[in-house]
Amino acid sequence: MAEAIAILALLFVAFVALGVYVTVKAVKAAKRGVDRTITQARRTVEDTTLRAKSYGTGGVKAELAHLRLSLRTSMRATQDALEAGAVEDASLQESLELFRRLSAHGHELDADLKRLERDPDRAGVAAQLDDLRERTERITHSAESLRWAARDRARNFADDDLASLSAQIDVEAGALRHWAGREQDDLSWVEEAAGRSPEPSGPAADRTEPTGTGPEARSAEEAGAGRDASGTGTPRAITAKDPRQQPYYSWQKSARPETTN
Repeated sequence: MAEAIAILALLFVAFVALGVYVTVKAVKAAKRGVDRTITQARRTVEDTTLRAKSYGTGGVKAELAHLRLSLRTSMRATQDALEAGAVEDASLQESLELFRRLSAHGHELDADLKRLERDPDRAGVAAQLDDLRERTERITHSAESLRWAARDRARNFADDDLASLSAQIDVEAGALRHWAGREQDDLSWVEEAAGRSPEPSGPAADRTEPTGTGPEARSAEEAGAGRDASGTGTPRAITAKDPRQQPYYSWQKSARPETTN
């Protein structure tokens, strides 16, 4: 009885622990989903604001907004391309690590640009625009180099796979069309056979037709029949023919019996 209670208690504890684990995982997943949604919404709002500022009235603020928008767009596109490619190509992990190091410089530059947007000294900010523009171009150029290299690599692999697939399809298509060559061979064989005259074979080839039906032919047959079956050439005795074994023809008249008168 005590053992059964202990087993039930262990099962209850196990179910409770499993329920707590599942609940914690679900809460964390929901939290990550909410954070991801909030981050995406914040990015959308910031990008829209920067786009509005860059297309608004000219000046230092418009230039800073344009630099921030260019930097963020390039870095985000490169990150998406590398992360998507790293799932199928493990060699992109090194490129992804280099991008993370580049992202640190990108976040630092974005923070500087964001701080300068609130700086009231427009003349000092305008004096730093050339340096800020150069830094932005260097970072975006590096990000674009990684992005286009990853895309070229993926396209090259896709072209190689397509070429291999096309070759296999051509081989399979040729194998499926082998009946065309076989029918041509069969047709050639039939035409060749039709051009040759058939030769007799079997018992029919052993039979020879008589060359004549005159007395000479009958004499030859009788002479051959008179020879011994053993092939020694000894003539057999001439015996009278049995009239019962004579062939009867329909045009012959039946013999009349002799009268005793």
